[in-house]
Amino acid sequence: MSRNIADLREGLFDAMELLKKGKLDVDQAKAISEMSQVIINSAKVEVDYIKANNGGETPFLESIGDSNLPDGIVGRRVHRLK
Repeated sequence: MSRNIADLREGLFDAMELLKKGKLDVDQAKAISEMSQVIINSAKVEVDYIKANNGGETPFLESIGDSNLPDGIVGRRVHRLK
């Protein structure tokens, strides 16, 4: 199962809700935060690698979708070679 940035956000928001409700203790929340930071740092390395190689993509950020496209761009098409 492939996880992505949307899954990370959802998990973090779920953890915040549990923390607010007192169903998650502070030490558990800190551990979740630290693990999330490791995932974010690895995604930054992926982005730097893509930049260094003049393009590409990372499955972790793939879920961003078409909602963040610049004005005038209405969609995108991804071609993959196998």
